[in-house]
Parts: sequence; structure tokens; C-alpha cells
Amino acid sequence: MSLKTAFVQDLAPGQSVSDLFVIAEAKQATSRGGPYWSLTLSDRSGRIEAKIWSPAAQNYPALAAGQVARVSGQVESYRDKPQVNVRELEFVEADLDHAALAGLLPMSSVPPEELLRRLEELLKDNLSHKPWRKLCSSVLNDGETRARLLAAPGAKSIHHAYQGGLLEHTLAVCRICHAATGLYPRLDGQALLAAAAFHDLGKAWELSGGLAQDFTDEGRLIGHIQLGIEVLEPFVRKARLEPGLALHLKHMILAHHGELAYGSPKRPKTAEALILHFADQMDSKLGTLDSAFDADAPDGSWSPYVRSLERFLYRPEPTPRPESRNGSKEPAQCLLPLKA
Repeated sequence: MSLKTAFVQDLAPGQSVSDLFVIAEAKQATSRGGPYWSLTLSDRSGRIEAKIWSPAAQNYPALAAGQVARVSGQVESYRDKPQVNVRELEFVEADLDHAALAGLLPMSSVPPEELLRRLEELLKDNLSHKPWRKLCSSVLNDGETRARLLAAPGAKSIHHAYQGGLLEHTLAVCRICHAATGLYPRLDGQALLAAAAFHDLGKAWELSGGLAQDFTDEGRLIGHIQLGIEVLEPFVRKARLEPGLALHLKHMILAHHGELAYGSPKRPKTAEALILHFADQMDSKLGTLDSAFDADAPDGSWSPYVRSLERFLYRPEPTPRPESRNGSKEPAQCLLPLKA
């Protein structure tokens, strides 16, 4: 299988394209010109909207998320965003080799295995209560759980929507929560850190990952919050966690979305639950902001309209960094090197 030569992040209006993409979403609709397909194409660099207009759309009676196809067409501009006008689709039936898959699957900049190692190290260094240590170790060393975590995205589309995204988001939330315990010593830092580690565990069952990266039946019918509680329950029993701690852990996970309107079965009722909610919000919103801008977007530029935040976003000019004695710019200081 030949390697990709054109990636989503490089596509611009006026450009012709003929390359491999994953069909991430496929919906049929009808316009004045007849039935058409509205698609989302993806590769490791991102996603792009695409259309197959009538009469060409009638050549494809069935399209589904997860299919891989060679897409030929023209990149146009629609509402200030690039969109592919598809001329032809040729489905790839044979198994894809590793090199071809590497071009199609979006992945975190830090390998998922390394993210998991850092998460385990953070928990080991900061959990002294034996049941907490046993709980975290048994969950992360369970074969099925570990495999799912390494493959899982953090969301379907809005933030951290790539392989390793769930671990990247989880590690960031853990670091934010751990930093907060240094500012507010009365917090139960160990309970908060354990809850942060597993607040989105259910997403490893809610989302399929892989080429399709769609919701599972369990994800649609139950949702990741309840799924996470169900997955954790046997590990909590085996760890012999004190009933009060187990209850608080479940509350923090159930309440981490903050409000009933946002899918949270409960609103936060402890200081630790509030911290977890705000840490989760902080990292998810910053993840959304990062994905709104192209990698080479200059300072002083605006993003396209971000529907999930209901606003345009601005990339401001940064404060100049001081020069060191040898004349080079000193690196920016960061208390939470989430990507390092």
C-alpha cells in the first residue's frame, strides 16, 4: 500500500487531491440537485468536510464510518473552511500495512506508551495509602484496560480526538489536580489524584477508537461516566478501599461534568469534586482551543468559528521572552509541562 502524500492539514482551496483517507462520518441528504453524501474525511493530521454531489452520489449506495478509500477530487472553500468536492471514491479492501495506517490514524505527539508510563509514575510517587496504590496499579495493569487506554481518543471530535488523546487528557488533569493540592493543603490529594486518573476511564469503552472512532452501543446507551463506574467497581472491591473513600471516588467521577445539563449525574458536592470538574474543563477547553488553529497560524490571527465554544478564538501576540547572557531567548517557564 503506497504512503500518503497529501494530509488534511495541508489541503487548501484550489488544490487537487487523490489520496487515502478514512471516512470518519457519512450522512445522506437531499438538495435541489438530488441526493448527496456529506462526509468527514480524516487522517493523522486532522479532519475535513467533503461532499459527493448528485449524480455521482448515486454511485455509492452505502458509505459508513471506518471505511478507507482513495479520494479524488478538488478542494474548495465553504464558509471560510476547506471542503473536498469528491469526484471519485475507490475503496481499499486489503489489509493496510503499518506504514499506511500510520498516515491515517491521528495520534498524540507523545507516544501513548510514554503517556501511560508518566501517569503510572505520577500515581506511584504521590499515592502513599495502600488501597489507593493497589487500586491504581490493578486497573492500569489489567490487560484489557491497558490495551483500551493506549488506543482510546479523548473525545470523538471536539478535543483530544486522536489515539493517545484519552491518556494525554488524563495525565494533564492529574497534573492540574496535583498542583492544586499544593495550593490548597486541606484537599484530600490522594483521593483527588485517583479520581483524576479514572474520571474518563469509561471513554475507553464509550468510543471505538481505531479507524472508525465512533460511539459504541454502550457509549450511546449508557455513556462514559456510568461505564467508568461499572468498570472500576470490581477493582475498588479488590483494593479493599474504605467505604467512605470509595463513595467519594464515585461521587467525584459522577460529578466531573459539573452540571446536570452537561451530562453529569450529580453536581459536585465536595471541594475535591469541584477541583476535578474545573481541571477537566480547563484541559478540555484548552484542547479545543489548540485544535481550532492550524499549526502554523501566526500570532494575531483568528480561528474559524468554533461551534462547541460558540465564538471565534484569537491567538494573541506573546510577551517577549528575556534574552539570556549569550543573546538567545530564554525558554518559557511552565509549571505543568503537559506535552513535554
